[in-house]
Amino acid sequence: MDEADLVVIGTGFNGLVMVKTYLDINPKAKVIALESAHSVGGVWSEERMYPGLRTNNMKGSFEYSDYPMDEKTFGVEAGKFMPGPSVHKYLRSYAEEFDIHRRIRFGAWVRTVERKSSDAWLVHYSQTHVHSVNGAGRAKDDTAGHQSQKQILTKKLVISTGLTSEPFIPHIPGSDTFNAPLFHAKYLLDNFGDTSSSLPASSKPVIYGSAKSAYDAAYAYASHGISVDWIIRQSGHGPIWMAPIYVTPLKKRIDHLVGIRFLTWFSPCVWGAYDGFGSVRRFFHNTTVGRWIVDRFWEILAGDVIALIGFDKHPETQKLKPWLPAFWIASGLSILNYPEDFYEYVRNGTVKVHVADIDHLSEKKVHLSNGTTLEADTLVCSTGWKHRPSIKFLPEGTDRSLGLPHTTAEKAELDPLIQKADTYILENYPRLQNQPAKNKNYKPPASSTMSDDNDPYNLDQPFRLYRFMVPPAYINDRSIGYTGMLLSIHTCLCAQAQALWLTAYFGGALSPRALSAPDPNATNNTSVSATTKPASSSFPEDSFDQETITWQTALHSQFGRWRYPAGHGKRFPDMAFDAIPYIDMLLRDLGLQWRRKVKQGGWGKWWREVFWPYGPGDYVGLVDEWRIAKNM
Repeated sequence: MDEADLVVIGTGFNGLVMVKTYLDINPKAKVIALESAHSVGGVWSEERMYPGLRTNNMKGSFEYSDYPMDEKTFGVEAGKFMPGPSVHKYLRSYAEEFDIHRRIRFGAWVRTVERKSSDAWLVHYSQTHVHSVNGAGRAKDDTAGHQSQKQILTKKLVISTGLTSEPFIPHIPGSDTFNAPLFHAKYLLDNFGDTSSSLPASSKPVIYGSAKSAYDAAYAYASHGISVDWIIRQSGHGPIWMAPIYVTPLKKRIDHLVGIRFLTWFSPCVWGAYDGFGSVRRFFHNTTVGRWIVDRFWEILAGDVIALIGFDKHPETQKLKPWLPAFWIASGLSILNYPEDFYEYVRNGTVKVHVADIDHLSEKKVHLSNGTTLEADTLVCSTGWKHRPSIKFLPEGTDRSLGLPHTTAEKAELDPLIQKADTYILENYPRLQNQPAKNKNYKPPASSTMSDDNDPYNLDQPFRLYRFMVPPAYINDRSIGYTGMLLSIHTCLCAQAQALWLTAYFGGALSPRALSAPDPNATNNTSVSATTKPASSSFPEDSFDQETITWQTALHSQFGRWRYPAGHGKRFPDMAFDAIPYIDMLLRDLGLQWRRKVKQGGWGKWWREVFWPYGPGDYVGLVDEWRIAKNM
């Protein structure tokens, strides 16, 4: 059995930077990364490079601060969206440049994780035998289908599997008689056909779902000359918001807008006061005039997007017009990153949209609730993800204490602390009391198996993690954490901050008394205390106050339910304008300067701080800053 100082599960953006950061501070540590795929990247692994895959970010906003994505090496031009293969190449290069690649065990599926003691976790995984790695960084199977069982005993464990690893496909009556490929959009590459010769395997594809991956799948087929039938559930939440990259009357990049501190003030955020502008936030969210201004901002933003796309100018594109206001969604706001006008395929009939439910399937036919029958030789399900890690945790019954989504014994059961958090949120953010009207026909899709404990629609409790990383019950163990259990357009910036925070926390260098916790009794969190516990606390200096940690966890994790009911807020942290304040919070915990543009000095530093977008360049040198602060 192997032993390690740290095991990281997953090698996407979050897992890779976690390994690097931990080794930057602990160069002699034995670190092992486990990856179920045969290449690095997670969502951006080679196995998931379906045709036309691109980032929602333009060059310069989707990279690590200490490793710029230069145009010559990675083939990405300034002002362009990054193709999936370029992102994969970038992550592979990052892993090689910082000596991470040799520490990764590919084809390693983690089956169970067992807590052996306060500083020991037993990781059991099965691994496909490999004898070599090809030039693309993908492992080659030694014996197809043959796996060996292995174990690692580790002092520290980080789960970086993310929220888009395990597909969710709902139960569809008649699936067993469909007699044609039926698969999740995750596997579009495997089922698309010969992309090099522009010959998709399907000639009658049907796409089911309204996520961004449904747009991508529709475009992949339509751009190859294949007509597509696209089904959006009448009983669902409707089409997602899609926006051009340049929005508002000022024509600003949308991936920049969410990083402008001034604009973050227009979004209610329970951890927002960490940016140091609590009085401004109080004006916008606790006064009638302020809320009027906030409402006008969101009306302008949403109205501009609808006008630019022209949903109402054609009866077919009108079917793709979002049903819920943009204010109530976060990462569900996606970007039109296609090289041509996607909606022209809708207007000319290449992509035919059906707003209906699937009643049942029969042989190569999809029967809809409105009586329509569609001929199909492929059904692509863009139906979401099982957000909870598929790992089984031992001993049995520890899921709740590990902060994982779960189902309460009684649906009506409410923790008094959660009730307190709900009351606090609604009192301090009155705008959230008027929740959006729900689809009167809404019903969750049924699970494909009756005993699926990981069905996202059956789990009524979200991730409950302190700072969205650490289970409160294990806060004083300093041995387990999660990274990437949130969605944000600022993927890389959040990943870097989380990695440094966890590294400091694991090493005992993140003092409980150093955490800058909002006073839960202060109006709108504008008063920021320098301690996590009362001065009279009898806890040891190096221990976290369980009561305070649990309260902040309840408050932060419950906030998403009210802020983003049209997004993923009730399941996990879903961020748009909330990500920069979140990073502020982590940097303040670490004792680092969170106002990065002010730190850069010079004339106009406050103007830049408030009105210029934050990006990777603002966080260069974080690890070195922390070393200096800790005299390391």
